[in-house]
Amino acid sequence: MIPPAFEYHRPTDLASAIGILTEHGDEARVIAGGHSLIPMMKLRMAEIGHLVDLQSVAELRGITVTADRVTIGAMTTQAELITHDGLAEAAPILREAALQIADPQVRYMGTVGGNVANGDPGNDMPGLMQCLDAQFTLVGPDGSRDVAARDFYHSAYATERADDEILTAISFARPKGGYAYEKQKRKIGDYATAAAAVLITKEGGKVATASVAMTNLSDTPIRSDAAAEALVGTACDDAAVKAAIAAMLGDIDPQQDNRGPIEFKRHVAGIILARAIARAFSRA
Repeated sequence: MIPPAFEYHRPTDLASAIGILTEHGDEARVIAGGHSLIPMMKLRMAEIGHLVDLQSVAELRGITVTADRVTIGAMTTQAELITHDGLAEAAPILREAALQIADPQVRYMGTVGGNVANGDPGNDMPGLMQCLDAQFTLVGPDGSRDVAARDFYHSAYATERADDEILTAISFARPKGGYAYEKQKRKIGDYATAAAAVLITKEGGKVATASVAMTNLSDTPIRSDAAAEALVGTACDDAAVKAAIAAMLGDIDPQQDNRGPIEFKRHVAGIILARAIARAFSRA
């Protein structure tokens, strides 16, 4: 289908983009890579009077890696996450996750900011950013504010971002220890049936700290503190892993769809989490 008529804007700086959003209110939407919004417009599930393309806003791009922190511009593509040497060394879990998103064509255009800001529970980056305890920087007409990824998602496609705000950057402390992003999907390019992000640090052969987040198993990404706590102080033996899976299953709320019935999704979630824990612990 062809979308309804709209006015196209391509600002070259952040202030201009925010000005357009402020002027046109809820008739305006920003577009990053376009993989979510354009299909919805073509299906006429979204009618946008003013489309604000962020591709020419250079200040939204770039990756900065310091001794203790990583900052990623919102318009950084998934392909850039994969090829950036400094990021691969500082936070290799990002590269591992990005390589499992869709296909190369999508990754060359799809942006990390669009992936996290859209609020789609099937996207990979929101859960990963919760696992990393990332901060999202939002800029609007009233200035800039930081929101924790763990507080950003309200429900499917509903987030903390106001209509006149733009997500400009994502930052997080350099992760330590072992990591894993495991994902099960029906075919290349599909959303996950279930995915798990796990970070583990080890001391004396046992888990010192852990962070666990799950993807596409509720209407928001799920950070499971209970699953992480079940691992702390253990050597990730079978009993500990089973306890973590049970805790995670108590936190998720999958719904039946074309990826399978609820019990199948819960079964897959348990397998994927067990794989992620084993891989992260082995790397710690």
